[in-house]
Amino acid sequence: MTANLRKSEAVILDTSLLVAGLRSHTGASAELLRLGLRGDFAIAASIAIFLEYEEVLQREEQRLVHRRTWNQVDLFLRVLARRIVPVDIHFSWRPQLRDANDEMVPDAAIAGEVKAIVTHNAKDFLPAATSCGIGILTPSQFLSEVRA
Repeated sequence: MTANLRKSEAVILDTSLLVAGLRSHTGASAELLRLGLRGDFAIAASIAIFLEYEEVLQREEQRLVHRRTWNQVDLFLRVLARRIVPVDIHFSWRPQLRDANDEMVPDAAIAGEVKAIVTHNAKDFLPAATSCGIGILTPSQFLSEVRA
């Protein structure tokens, strides 16, 4: 599903995108991280989502794969935090998804009125997000929209 994004409209980056972006410097996820950190589009996240970013990216098994030290990941997260549009959640739309751990993503998407969730795991958020008017895009789909 396309989201017809404008530069000022925010998206939520699923943790799967950050993991992939740090693992490979040449893929669509890495390019999206570069564009997002540069400010080419707005990134929204709740505190819960950001804490998940931190917990997952700092795992020893992740650091072994993406070859970054704890301090390098910490620096990346601090730079990312400066770009994030904070989302406060005042109402939970749960349960919507098969995996309860993913529920915080559509909650933040709805509360933040974002245009899309960008993820490698689109099926995890369907049909819940789209029924609420939130687009679900893969990194390559999102890149096509940002570049259009």
